[in-house]
Amino acid sequence: MFLPRLHGVHVPHRKNTAGMAPERMPVPATVTIPMSMHIGAPAEPVVKVGDTVKVGQLIARTGGFVSSPVYSSVSGKVKKVDDMLMSSGRFMKAITVETDGEQAVYEDIKAPEVTDFQSFVDAVRDSGVVGLGGAGFPTAVKLAVKDLSQIEAVIINGAECEPYVTSDTRTMLDEVPWMEKGIKLLQKYLQVKRVVIGIEKNKPRCIEVLKGMAANLQGVEVMALPPLYPQGGEKVLIYNTTGKIVPEGKLPLDAGAIVMNCTTLAAIAKYIETGMPLVEKVVTVDGSAVKEPKNVIAPIGASMQSLFDFCGGFKSEARKVLYGGPMMGIAVPNTDFPVMKNTNAILAFDEKDATLPEPTACIRCGSCIDACPLNLMPAAIEAAYNKRNVDKLRELHANLCMECGCCSFVCPAKRMLVQTNKLAKGLIAADNAAKKAEADRKAREAAEKAEKEAAVK
Repeated sequence: MFLPRLHGVHVPHRKNTAGMAPERMPVPATVTIPMSMHIGAPAEPVVKVGDTVKVGQLIARTGGFVSSPVYSSVSGKVKKVDDMLMSSGRFMKAITVETDGEQAVYEDIKAPEVTDFQSFVDAVRDSGVVGLGGAGFPTAVKLAVKDLSQIEAVIINGAECEPYVTSDTRTMLDEVPWMEKGIKLLQKYLQVKRVVIGIEKNKPRCIEVLKGMAANLQGVEVMALPPLYPQGGEKVLIYNTTGKIVPEGKLPLDAGAIVMNCTTLAAIAKYIETGMPLVEKVVTVDGSAVKEPKNVIAPIGASMQSLFDFCGGFKSEARKVLYGGPMMGIAVPNTDFPVMKNTNAILAFDEKDATLPEPTACIRCGSCIDACPLNLMPAAIEAAYNKRNVDKLRELHANLCMECGCCSFVCPAKRMLVQTNKLAKGLIAADNAAKKAEADRKAREAAEKAEKEAAVK
């Protein structure tokens, strides 16, 4: 059985900005806000070119149950509603707003009326909040639990295990009152009796501050965790805080847990008290090419370049730019890409740090297996993928891979194991889709045949 273990890798922390309080950047000339900044269906625009918008005004409604509304982060005029190329390589609709610099707040902003569990979930949905640690899963969907007795514990993720990233650290230092209010909301409306805040031991000040907060709350504990990447992975965090295992193909709730990022928690509390939806993010700007690393308060939709400019620009040529940390971050082809809801960091690296080593032959050392927190066999997955053996990939549980990158990090042969794991998952998905299409075709043919036979009779 594939179990989470206290395995992983000791990555260099490089928390250079941990002691830097966030600084608010100037309002950029334009913002470009994508309609898909979350897992699930894209939001649907409700504004058109030429419309005037204000901060906090709805500009796109949810596109389905697993979706999230989008709000304007600036005041100004809608300049464009068009497709943009995302970092994933897919085109997605986005709304570009030409700002007026006034940051006028939408006049209908008001705190939601929350009286029971359903109105709480509705408020979370209306807030536009998604997983702000990077995952981007709509938080309201996560909280829409049919049977509240299933929830044994809510785990607040303060691990922030990726190198460089410190935006959650600043939440745990600067927004403790909001976190406390968020916890009280969860306790009241989810009727949860146990709340665990998991923080890596390399953040002693956060542990100290939140233990002080927890001392005033019933059923809340702070757990200091080993600084071992990927401590913040959902399944890993559940296992290391509760000892429970999320079964393969199941959700955290099947292990009695709900996991929520600490910044997500604070954002929910802010919305329910003030009515201001999610319109800005604290983003860590760092990396070997950045002149003045900082934590930046940025409006959603601001370009990466505008944040780098606020940090003094580049001290050397940026050869690789990432959304997120160096272990699981997504590279972008240029710095025109926008800050999104789930952007916790943007990193820029010089040529030395951006150049990948040349891979050599696998030496069968087993380091990748030992490092994998889910006990997978990356070298075997690589071999099966190269042979396009989908059945073997399923047998090796390739779909369980969380793409944390531990295997590639420890590989002495510098093989691109995590990249291959991701391609392997895509191969399985394509095979599943092909089999479903074939099954649907046969079902249609059978139905047509039966219909013809019935007509003859």
